[in-house]
Amino acid sequence: MSTHGVDLLRLAEWMDATGLPRGPIEGVTRLGGGTQNVLLRFERGGLAWVLRRPPLHKRGNSDETMRREARVLAALEGSGVPHPRLLAACPDESVLGAAFYLMEPIRGFNATVGLPPLHTSDPAIRHAMGLAMVDGISALGRVDYESVGLADFGRPEGYLERQVARWRRQLDGYASLPGYPGPEIPGVAAVGDWLDRHRPASFTPGLLHGDYHLANVLFDLDSPRLAAIVDWELSTIGDPLLDLGWLLATWPDADGTRAGTIGVQPWEGFPSAPDLVARYREQTTRGLDALPWYEVLACYKLGIILEGTHARACAGQADKAVGDALHATTLGLFDRAQRRIAAG
Repeated sequence: MSTHGVDLLRLAEWMDATGLPRGPIEGVTRLGGGTQNVLLRFERGGLAWVLRRPPLHKRGNSDETMRREARVLAALEGSGVPHPRLLAACPDESVLGAAFYLMEPIRGFNATVGLPPLHTSDPAIRHAMGLAMVDGISALGRVDYESVGLADFGRPEGYLERQVARWRRQLDGYASLPGYPGPEIPGVAAVGDWLDRHRPASFTPGLLHGDYHLANVLFDLDSPRLAAIVDWELSTIGDPLLDLGWLLATWPDADGTRAGTIGVQPWEGFPSAPDLVARYREQTTRGLDALPWYEVLACYKLGIILEGTHARACAGQADKAVGDALHATTLGLFDRAQRRIAAG
């Protein structure tokens, strides 16, 4: 029997061969979260499991992305970084047609989907939620990535120098998709040029998440703390300040106006962007003088990533409504980048 691209018989056989608890696979449910990868929750052997695999229509790097995600989750075991506990990983694509891994379910909620009564009722709790997000990336940036076996997980040398050229190539590559009219994004060249001209001269390498925003964390049901940081597909060794820049680039304005597609209601009580920066400063030895550069880079990088879905939608490879919505988000991110540049 197969469900959502997962052959449950093959999965059971693999779990048996791996020495995991035996029994029938029951209560299979697809979980929300993200727009691409498949997440299935199920029960077996008296335990609950969550399987994560690439989308049914894989991209060229989908399997390697799964292998990298599993590796970073394993490395974070025992750290102070809230994350899903890795239970088992299968790098072999022949088992289910894709690399996959199994993790422990998280007892938590996605704030962009809705807040439980406890969190809805108290602005102070919502304020602490925002600060907890900063604490999460602060802890991640302090991980000694070499001692946890991630010395070769990325190339910190030249990391900042590579960013604009790498994402400019990504954007140029969308031209091969039939029906895509090209990157109709005001400011895309100007923002890239500004980033190259104002790039920080140096940084302290560390482990970063790479896509850190409100929709990629789960909060505890009974408190404002982070239950887990999820969706690790862009994690690497580079400059952890990009995670803070990403959080700022996607953080709603003081009135709760959404930054892109990310928003939470009610917004009253959540900390302001300066509050987030102050919290981070308390917990780091990294200099924050160039922080606006990282926020602009986050807008640039995320905007180009989202434009990819728009390009695929133009080619009939993704939902048109989703593609149109993400293109609008891209325009908003580049507008935000230009306003940040103008603000100095």
